[in-house]
Amino acid sequence: MTGRLSASDFDTDQEVRWCPTCGDYAILAQLKQVLAGLDIPRERFVFISGIGCASRLPYYLNTYGFHTLPGRAPAVATGIKAARPDLSVWVITGDGDGCGHGLNHLLHTIRRNVDVKILLFNNEVHGLSKGQFSPTSRLGTRTRTSPEGSTERPFRPAELALAAGATFVARTVDVDGEHLSNTLRRAALHRGTAFVEIWQNCKIFNDGVFEYATDKTTKSDHVLYLEHDQPLIFGKDRTQAVVFHDWQPRVISWRQGDAIPEIPRHDERSPRPTQAQVLAGLAAPDFPECLGVFRCIEEPMFQATVAFDPASVENHRVEELFLVEDMWDVDP
Repeated sequence: MTGRLSASDFDTDQEVRWCPTCGDYAILAQLKQVLAGLDIPRERFVFISGIGCASRLPYYLNTYGFHTLPGRAPAVATGIKAARPDLSVWVITGDGDGCGHGLNHLLHTIRRNVDVKILLFNNEVHGLSKGQFSPTSRLGTRTRTSPEGSTERPFRPAELALAAGATFVARTVDVDGEHLSNTLRRAALHRGTAFVEIWQNCKIFNDGVFEYATDKTTKSDHVLYLEHDQPLIFGKDRTQAVVFHDWQPRVISWRQGDAIPEIPRHDERSPRPTQAQVLAGLAAPDFPECLGVFRCIEEPMFQATVAFDPASVENHRVEELFLVEDMWDVDP
């Protein structure tokens, strides 16, 4: 296909079947816009998903793709990228699929720095299977499987990605179209594993869980937008900041007209993710939640360390792989 693509070029003949007002619609719309602007032919995109509401997305993009087994999308994506490094490979997963069924596959893909883009839709609940608590559900969350409130400490996906050594980690939210679009574009252009956690509202089973960070009247005091080399300031009047003492975070504030204290600056390019991990772990109500790029560095990619020639597979038969020298007979 030649010529400039538009978002509508990625439309399919499939009926988009998510619940009305689901945040997935907004993510799909922004993703189409980003893909159209990358100047990559549609046939070079591959979208891989596992299980859950988010994992329906490959049906709604006019690209190649696979709807795989629960949690196995990162493993399939790794194989595709190893065999066809020329393709733009994306993983679509959710908090249940990615942090539950397939956490091991997710972490190993990240640590290998496979050149894939991982979008984890986080609504802090199992939506497709009708409202059970998920690995990211907050303490006290009441669901069908936690009627008295969840007692399990939740995973925080961005922290997990950083702990696994991710070279690109970001967090954004479904209802902020501009921020979501910019974040997806940066992830698409990153060389290596790009991990993006997207806060996504589940209208049916966990409605309003991120409202404090999306409502126009409250979000300025509850969200810290990360920008490289910019001070960690937030608040409606920009008079609050996050500072560190022995890497323990605390919030300070000052009045208009006061001398502004020395505020640490965000460094997304630091070779060590210490600051990024602290920021990814900040949680309401004691701290603002951080949105933006936590980390963006360059390291050798998986493809550069693995020499794989698909044509060489034709020179071997399955029988030869089994009948190797390190075999022995067991005498009954």
